[in-house]
Amino acid sequence: MANALLGIQIIPKVPGGRDVIPYVDEAISVIGASGVRYEVGPLETVMEGELGTLLDIVKQMNEKMIEAGCPGVLSQLKISYRPEGTSMDALTEKYRG
Repeated sequence: MANALLGIQIIPKVPGGRDVIPYVDEAISVIGASGVRYEVGPLETVMEGELGTLLDIVKQMNEKMIEAGCPGVLSQLKISYRPEGTSMDALTEKYRG
């Protein structure tokens, strides 16, 4: 079982006032390629996994933005860490129909 949930909102500084969405899509593709479970929400994406793995993914996402031509990036994180285990389902099951 995963020991952490990590919510991330990534805000790349885009060159020339370009649309930010294609860059955010690239950042989310880093999560998809990682194989961890994740859910994209309207304001942030939540990942489920081992804390070290999730933090590595955040690093890769930031590096991807620089590789894509962004001069900088702001990442806002929320982390829920429970060594005994946690999951998105455990926190949200009572709200699902």
